[in-house]
Amino acid sequence: MTITASRPVAQVGAARVARRRWRRSRWPLAALLALLSVLTVSPFLAMFVVALSPAGRPTVPAQWPDSLTFDNIARVLSASGFATWTVNSLVYAVVSVVIILLTSSMAGYAFAKKRFPGREAMFWTFLATMMVPFQATLIPTFVLVNSLDGVDTFWGLIVPTLANSQAVFLMRQFILGLPDELFDAAKVDGASEWRVYWTIVVPLTRPILATLGVFVFLWHWNDFLWPLVVGQSDATRTLTVGLTTLRTEELQLSVLMASAAVSVVPCLLVFFLLQRYLVNSIAMTGLK
Repeated sequence: MTITASRPVAQVGAARVARRRWRRSRWPLAALLALLSVLTVSPFLAMFVVALSPAGRPTVPAQWPDSLTFDNIARVLSASGFATWTVNSLVYAVVSVVIILLTSSMAGYAFAKKRFPGREAMFWTFLATMMVPFQATLIPTFVLVNSLDGVDTFWGLIVPTLANSQAVFLMRQFILGLPDELFDAAKVDGASEWRVYWTIVVPLTRPILATLGVFVFLWHWNDFLWPLVVGQSDATRTLTVGLTTLRTEELQLSVLMASAAVSVVPCLLVFFLLQRYLVNSIAMTGLK
């Protein structure tokens, strides 16, 4: 009896020792991650501090400002054309997100669950376009859009960016993990392809749709080259392009940092609002 009872006690003691060793060994990793987090966040914090510093006064990194003010942000918000640039960026980003999520989910569903001649060749050919840099197709795309009178228009700004092979690839890989029995049961019940898409594909792919939506929004919100080429007036100029016009004026560094901080705020809001879906997407990917 004594020997039998001593075994569980020894096992418990060994487990406690293992936990203590694990707790001690994780501190260097935690310290390293904390240091990397500080290094990553510090430029953003410095940007916001400089944006809130009084114009013309010493600020970081030389010294901490004596006071903080919102005058620089108010000056940026009241700049001529700022409201128009912001609305244009929202239209450019939001419309692109909606269309890309719709088309990429449909294409991903077709490439993942449908059988048709040339499916693999078509998919890998479409995926090969990821290796072609956008700068290589910039001039031909501009010539084509210009011949269709699409320069300085919203459709000329949005349409050329909708063919997103990376989005189709991500959707296909996610939908491949969905069980085929769901789709077979829907077909037995007489569901049409459109109904299968809306009642099975869309609900089950919400995490990856949210993740992809964040990425697409950030890509288009921060896009600079194509809006610079196509948007040739304030009517279609986006925020990233419009803010560069402020640099041609004699402005203080704090005002420029305020303009950059204002442009970052929508990205942060989108990320925090959809953070739950991003975590769910990572968790589901690990389970699969």
